[in-house]
Amino acid sequence: MFVPRPPALGRRARLSSLWAMTQPRVELLFWDGCPSHPQALQELRAAMAALGLDPDQVLVREVDTEQGADRERFVGSPTIRIDGADLQDPGDEPAALSCRVYHRRDGRVSPVPDPADVRDALRNAMTTRSHP
Repeated sequence: MFVPRPPALGRRARLSSLWAMTQPRVELLFWDGCPSHPQALQELRAAMAALGLDPDQVLVREVDTEQGADRERFVGSPTIRIDGADLQDPGDEPAALSCRVYHRRDGRVSPVPDPADVRDALRNAMTTRSHP
């Protein structure tokens, strides 16, 4: 009895499959009362593109109520999560509709995360996903 083999995956299909394994779930949560989320989104998308990830895959979600902040464990705007993990551990910060403060590697305080931290977190997620 002849049993046909499934067609071999072409290069594009293999790359698409590889991309699905390494493309992390990236979310940007924001509160509209804080003006820094457009800059954070722009820098996040630039970091993703530089690493070969699809910058259009960022899930952008607005948090607009205290109940939503509690439900999302939202500690301020902007919050970036990669595969569900906060880019910068918020520690015991309470959930709130507020502007978030990040600490850059050079010690400065900033309304957006350090681009190097964003790149490192994305790289780490890609590596983790490609090596189960």
